[in-house]
This record gives sequence, structure tokens and C-alpha cells, in this order.
Amino acid sequence: MKRIEANDPVAIRQKGSEYFGQGDYSAAVELFKKAAKLGDGEANYQLAGCYGLGLGVERKPKMEIFYWEEAAIGGHPKARYNIGVTEKRNGRFDRAQRHWIISASQGHTNSVKALVENHKRGLFKKEVADEALRAYKAAVDATKSPQREAAEAVNQNVNSYR
Repeated sequence: MKRIEANDPVAIRQKGSEYFGQGDYSAAVELFKKAAKLGDGEANYQLAGCYGLGLGVERKPKMEIFYWEEAAIGGHPKARYNIGVTEKRNGRFDRAQRHWIISASQGHTNSVKALVENHKRGLFKKEVADEALRAYKAAVDATKSPQREAAEAVNQNVNSYR
């Protein structure tokens, strides 16, 4: 509660997620908006979902895209991927490609798959897919550490008992 009172955007978003999980979408949206105004990219992404599905707000696809864009500007790779999907659906393949390259360089797996798949369909050059794959691998490698590997091993052991 102290973190929320101190306007910590992550704490505010987490409280919004709690409300969302309880089905109080209107309260969740209000907290997501507050966290987004304070710079939380994940809150923008959550707002996009709310507007896309009409949860706690009227369904507005334009607002969904607006919040994806805000989240993408804040470095959210899945939001950027979703913008790429929208651009492709609208026939703007060059824009889709750019969005997917950026999110692939942030370690987003589906963006690499989209680039490779669309290369196979003849929409993108092979060099583009190769460049994105190299950037993706570099991003994934940058997140590797002995501590993360140890934590993953513990996680797998815990999950094997369930």
C-alpha cells in the first residue's frame, strides 16, 4: 500500500492486475491508466487489451492500437509485435517488418517466426530474416547468466512435483 501511495507505477499496475483478476475491470482500467501516465509500459499494454476486448471500457480498436504504440515506445516487445501484425493485416508489409525487427532484437520469439514465415512467402528478403535472427540471438544471450540458469533449474524441479 505504501508503494501505491508513493505513486510507484509498478505497484499501481500490480494492484490493477489484482482487480482485473477479480473481474473488477473498471477499477483495473483506472489503475492501469494511472500507472501508464507514470510511465509503466506494461500498464499501457494492459490497457490495450482492455480496449481490444471491451473490459472495463467500451471496445475501441483505435485505443487498443494507441496503447500498443505507447507500450512499444516504452520498450514492450509483444506490443510492438502486435502492431506489426496489424500493419501486415492492413497491407503495410514494410512497417510490419520494421516492427518485427525491433521486437526480435528485444528477444521476442514470435517476431522472428513472423519474419521467417513471411520471408518464405516472398514478402521479406532473406537478409532481413537473418539480421533479425542474429539480433534475437544476441538479445537472448544477453539475458543468460549463471544465476538465471540456477533459478530455472530450481523452477523445473518445483514444477516437476506438481
